[in-house]
Parts: sequence; structure tokens; C-alpha cells
Amino acid sequence: MSNVAALFQPLKLGPLTLKNRIFMSALTRSRSVPTNVPNAINVEYYKQRAQGGAGLIVSEGILVTQQGTEWQNAPGIWNKEQVDAWKKVTDAVHDAGSVIFAQLWHLGRVSHPNAPEQIAAGVPVYAPSVLSARGGKFRFLEGAPGYVTPTAIDDPWKLVALFKQAAINAKEAGFDGVEIHGANGYLVQQFLDSTSNQRTDQWGGSVENRSRFGLEVLKAAIDVWGADRVAIKLNPAGGYNDMGMPLEETIETYKYFIEEADKLGIAYFTLVRYADILNPEYDGKRRATIHDIIATYGPFIKKALVLSNAGFTPVEAAEHIESGKVAGVFFGFLWVTHPDLTLRVKHGKALDNAPDFPHLYGIGGDVESQRKGYTDYPAASYN
Repeated sequence: MSNVAALFQPLKLGPLTLKNRIFMSALTRSRSVPTNVPNAINVEYYKQRAQGGAGLIVSEGILVTQQGTEWQNAPGIWNKEQVDAWKKVTDAVHDAGSVIFAQLWHLGRVSHPNAPEQIAAGVPVYAPSVLSARGGKFRFLEGAPGYVTPTAIDDPWKLVALFKQAAINAKEAGFDGVEIHGANGYLVQQFLDSTSNQRTDQWGGSVENRSRFGLEVLKAAIDVWGADRVAIKLNPAGGYNDMGMPLEETIETYKYFIEEADKLGIAYFTLVRYADILNPEYDGKRRATIHDIIATYGPFIKKALVLSNAGFTPVEAAEHIESGKVAGVFFGFLWVTHPDLTLRVKHGKALDNAPDFPHLYGIGGDVESQRKGYTDYPAASYN
């Protein structure tokens, strides 16, 4: 274990002590059938990974309001039934000795107005500006359409309020904190990025104005939780969901945003490294702004913990911790296929479970059918 020993050092996260630095990233699995309320199989999934040794679990993206996402059974946290259901998840994680943050998620322009959940919500697909993202594939709609032109929100404070209520609900549900989803082309990043935000009011234009929405969302969450239980995930390289600005503008924007967010005293930043899988091609050209994310933005963070994810191996993660580049690392896909990831790393077991790609995301059906490719990955033997 010598080459991964750094992963097993405890870490202080605000008032919490994490038992190791192998964290579980937010992972959309679309398994909260029949609609958007966590079920017994979701509880089992999180319990498995807590028992498998995760030092910190960040939930899958939890919708702060009803939206027509590409994942029909993504869970929400806007009503009491959902709060009560998430309480069963958090209780299971705590009983297994782990810590869990809720990732609060609004998709902005990458929902579809014809999706049943959006129709049920009774509101348009809101975004900063009337600018469609390229891409998307709503397989459950006739013709599998992509993204469409959204409606510009008249008053972004309405959307800030949704995050605040979700933060209140997450606290009631027993989470240990909240991570704001500011990455992957969703609403917070849409406000930050000048290619998706062309507003001319206080919410758009200058770097300060484009940063305003994300900072106000953080402040709203801090009002509920206190700063040391609030975090944010950022993906400055962009790419996914048609995000990305020229390099100079990217650095200027994220430098300002990170420095201002850090002044708020938040617990951590998750800096998503550049990854090919997050760099789609549109009109024959790759979209992301490729640069070294940790080296560029890590130095701007003076108070919060710097965490990272995207394609790390355990050995590489340990090297980043030992060198002081990051305090801990989130793993994603390795947790999908290995419910006992931390134990495997600790005991030198192979990470050899084959991915069940056809069942990576849920496609509806009853609760029991959700197990396939979700809770049926085997743990290693430790005899």
C-alpha cells in the first residue's frame, strides 16, 4: 500500500473528519423510479459504497426543482416525499461510517420542454439567455431530439431561491453538507460562460456580473448551512454541453469567481480536470478549452480545500496529494463498478469488475429491475 498511503490519511473538512481521501463523485444513474423519488435500491447503492470505505460521498445530482432532463428518473429534493426518501439514504451512509453531501443541480437550458417532467412542472426551460446548446439526445421522446432554445429567466433571483429551498431540504434530509453543481454546462456554468450568457443586466456582461449568479447561490446555501458545509464543483475547461470560452477569458472569469467564492469561506472546490470524455465535437471541432486546471486555478484558492476528479488512478491521486496539489480526489467510474473501491485499494486488490455499459443509466421499469448494472457489482474477497 506504500504507493497509495497518502489516500488513507484522515482529512478535516470544516467540522467533519473524513477517514480517508478516496471520495465518491456525483454520478447520475437515473434509477429513482417510478418518477423522481429515491427508492430502496438507491438506498442499497449508497450503503454499499459507504460500506466500501468512501471517505466522502457526493450524491448524484439532485434536482432543485422539477425539470425535463435526459435522465427521466433523476431524483429531486423539492418536496417532502423526496426529503423523507433521502433521509433513508443519509441514515444508511452514516450507519456505515461515511459522510455524504448533496449535490444541488439545476440544468438550465439543457432540459427539454416536451419531457414529461418539464410538462408536469408547468414552467418553461429557463436559462440565462435565449441561446440553445448544441447536442443532447432525449431518447424517450419521439425522434430523440436534442436541445432546444430556452426561455431567458426574467428574474434570476427566482432560481437562486430554488437552490436555497433545496439546501433547506437537504439539511432536513440529513445530509452533511451541499455541493453546488457549477460544472458540465448546467445552470451555474451557463451564467459564468459568455457563450451562453449574453444578458445586459446585472447578471451578464462583465466577469463580475456573470459570476453573480453562482456566488449568490453559494451565499444562499451558506445562509442555511454555514460556509464550512458548502462546496462547489467547477469545470473551467468546459466542452460538455457546449461550454467554453477562449483561454484568456476563461482564466479571467474563473480566477475572479474562485477568489470571490473562496472569500466566503466555503469548505472545498472540486476542480474537474480536462478529460477527453468531456470534450465533444460540434460542427467538426472539439469544444473544450484545454489547459491544466489544477495548476492554473489551485493557486487562487487560499482558504478552502482543493479537491479534484476526472480520470485519476489511485496511484496518481496519491501522488497529487503527496505533492500538495490537492487535498483529496473524487473517483467516479471506479465507484460505479467497484462498490468496495477503498477497500480494494487498501488491500491491493485488482479493480477488475467489467462495466455493464448497457445498464449504466436506468431506463425505467420497476424498482427491482434497477439492480442490474447498479447494485449487482461484486465486492472482492478479503479472507
